[in-house]
Amino acid sequence: MKKNNHPVEGPDGLVYTARLPLSSATLNWLADLIRGHLKKIRSRWRALPAGKIATIVLAVLRCDQRPGDLAGGNGIHRTTVTRWVREVVGLLAARAPRLDRALKKIARKGGGVVLLDGTLIRTRRRTGIENRKNYCGKSKCHGLLVIALTDDRGRLLWVSAARPGRTSEITACRHDQLTAKLRAVGLGAIADLGFVGLDDSGPDADPAVITGYKAARNRPLTRGQKLSNTALAAVRAPVEHGFAQLKNWRVLGKVRTDPTWATALVRSLLVLTNREVSR
Repeated sequence: MKKNNHPVEGPDGLVYTARLPLSSATLNWLADLIRGHLKKIRSRWRALPAGKIATIVLAVLRCDQRPGDLAGGNGIHRTTVTRWVREVVGLLAARAPRLDRALKKIARKGGGVVLLDGTLIRTRRRTGIENRKNYCGKSKCHGLLVIALTDDRGRLLWVSAARPGRTSEITACRHDQLTAKLRAVGLGAIADLGFVGLDDSGPDADPAVITGYKAARNRPLTRGQKLSNTALAAVRAPVEHGFAQLKNWRVLGKVRTDPTWATALVRSLLVLTNREVSR
């Protein structure tokens, strides 16, 4: 007996046109990057041209379009779209700046401070022991911690590796030896109260990480300390704009893939974000 199991929407499905909120300069730059990569690996044929591949990848990253939907609209297989996305993400992540080079670049331009902050990228809930390390008790959700540095205008300079959500911000910074690298180039970082205790230098040394004052149960803040916290909050406000620009890529709304791939994903989005901001 022959079965005719057609999809509900019909054998051909429906295709619609949507606007991609990105500049044509970013699309052309990414298409040229793909063409150069294909020439380097001597790939003679792809199912679609480089410009179309770039459009599909940007649609996945910016609008969180499902690979299966894009595959059906372009006459290719879903695994082909997934492979293209991972390939392009790897190319972009390789262009992300390293921490020491980013700090040296700011020092050469005459900058004195950078802005430091961390954010949690939500992920799907894992099973078993994998569920525990990604749970963040502070945010009451599962996610991955990412530390970022921006300049005084909020332009992203560097992002750290994505670590389990239970990791504290101070532990992540110490793993990257952030304070030592800041002192090596003569820069300081302004951070929020979550980074109090990160800079353990002596009382006579210039602090590498500047934070506000934290009140205790039996020690309220003085008027001067409150004014200092207000001033620091105003100075470090641009770092929130940097994270907002990064999270405009809706693929970070909830990472549904392997968390180990999130580091390359975030660093690739850093490169694309800087391309969009600097145009």
